[in-house]
Amino acid sequence: MADRDPYRGVLTGPTRAAGLIRSLAVGVLASALTLITAEAQAPANVRVALVIGNAAYHAAPLVNSINDARAMGSALRDLGFQVIEVNDASHGQMASAIETTRRALAGKQGVAMFYYAGHAMQLDWRNYMVPIDAKLASAQDVPGQTVDVESVMTAFKSARTRMNIVILDACRDNPFSATASGKGLAPLDAPTGTFLAYATAPGNVARDGSEATGHGLYTQYLIEELRKPQAKIEDVFKRVRTNVRQQSKGRQIPWESTSLEEDFYFGGAPKAVVVAALEPGSLEALENQQAEFEGERSDWDRIRESAKPDDFFAYLKAHPNGYMSEQAQFRLDQLEKPAIEAQPKKNEPPALQSGRRRFEVGDAFEYEREDRMTRNKFVYKVRVTAADDKQVVFDSGRSVRDQMGSLITDRFGTRDPGLLLVPADLEVGKRWRSAFTLKHPDGRTTHNFWDFHVTRIEEVMIPAGRYMAFRIERKGAATGRRRTNTMVGTYWIDPQTMYSLKTELTIFSDGGRILDETDSLVSLQRSPR
Repeated sequence: MADRDPYRGVLTGPTRAAGLIRSLAVGVLASALTLITAEAQAPANVRVALVIGNAAYHAAPLVNSINDARAMGSALRDLGFQVIEVNDASHGQMASAIETTRRALAGKQGVAMFYYAGHAMQLDWRNYMVPIDAKLASAQDVPGQTVDVESVMTAFKSARTRMNIVILDACRDNPFSATASGKGLAPLDAPTGTFLAYATAPGNVARDGSEATGHGLYTQYLIEELRKPQAKIEDVFKRVRTNVRQQSKGRQIPWESTSLEEDFYFGGAPKAVVVAALEPGSLEALENQQAEFEGERSDWDRIRESAKPDDFFAYLKAHPNGYMSEQAQFRLDQLEKPAIEAQPKKNEPPALQSGRRRFEVGDAFEYEREDRMTRNKFVYKVRVTAADDKQVVFDSGRSVRDQMGSLITDRFGTRDPGLLLVPADLEVGKRWRSAFTLKHPDGRTTHNFWDFHVTRIEEVMIPAGRYMAFRIERKGAATGRRRTNTMVGTYWIDPQTMYSLKTELTIFSDGGRILDETDSLVSLQRSPR
């Protein structure tokens, strides 16, 4: 029988590792072949970058944007990019450079990159880069005298690129603020196949840096990370975010939105990973995954009770996309609250900020569970009976979670470090992973690995009402002694509370379905905050 808990991680009965190992090895092989096929489709792995730096503005010249653009162009050339570089560009020069880049990419299924340093603004949920010849007296002047970031996206789409990377170090104090509709840049979802990065969170401004450093804070760290070997795109930008936040004391926090479906390495993928994946039946990939988790958990155990922010900054730099990175981010945000908040996206409710307590004593949840195999339904209730910054106790110990909602203890046993279903923050396109060792009451131990992906925000209808919620897809597997369980599911999270609204979970064992359930929120009682 499954645990009656919407945040559960279910693994029942004894397990057998061999079947899962074979299936994971095949999965890794398929992923590697997909990557190799994608690489093969692009002749010579075409990489083209457009780099624009604008500084010579009459009203408010910038100190470091030209230095940033030149350094970025040099770094990208060293990484194998064909670089089209334009500095102190007029409106016509910027438009011409975008078209030149489109032609260089057309029909080659390559990787396109765009980097811009200079002034920019948001107007009616669109982002505009400001050429040095712009004379903006009113909002009506903006569309005709500036360059819409969307025009870059359109050019890349027209060229049929397979991947786009767009970086905007353009959130500085705006001398044309009277013509904008808000501070900084507007938040956007990355179009398909695109990684979109801002120097700071939407609705905020970034530092231009000083003449002494020669670079803006964001680009300084970005170039450092790009030049490191095996620079995986997600790792690069997460490390940049951590460094910039630490250096600025939380007054500047970079922001990203992604819809990438394949890995990308600025400095080349680790060859050992591909070689191992190309050996059918190899156990090396699975063994490496378990070893990686154990290494990260060892590092996590050393700091998990720390009250020093620097311990968590160091952990995030070492493990930017690790199994416990979301827990580290949440704990950091508890200890050192960010000085800024990201502007919410158009028509989206503001999400609960990372580090904020999600549960308080007295919170009560009522859910309806449907067994989709038998069509039986029943209602169950859970209530928070104790809570502090680290631990939340439900029903006087029936289950225990952390303040993120990660399930740690229930009648199936104890999960170390816990099943993470809701991370520190949520964005469309975000991916994370969770791993834990489940110690069963009868002494058995099983190892669990999960992958999660936020696919979109959508409306969900449940007995408790109508909500706009994050839709999250998940898949996982558990290994033990005699049997393999694999799990797939979808669930919906309310942005304002980070609570589960609806959960669908299916569990398979030895190819057969052993559980298929849906939980829907019927009612919610929240204690005063």
